[in-house]
Amino acid sequence: MRITVDEVKCCGAGQCVMVAPDVFDQRDEDGVVVLLDAEPPAVLRPAVHEAASVCPAAAIALDRRG
Repeated sequence: MRITVDEVKCCGAGQCVMVAPDVFDQRDEDGVVVLLDAEPPAVLRPAVHEAASVCPAAAIALDRRG
């Protein structure tokens, strides 16, 4: 799995950080998503899927081929 984030779409809700804090963080100045691990280990994948599904701005894209 490979993750990409669209910082322009991000509304800074922070749902991704609450669900998958090992993969996502937020910038202090504006709350925009920061991707910590673009290719997380398998153990974190369920949380990443949930984070993508709860993102209100649909700013998280998952490439499941990896």
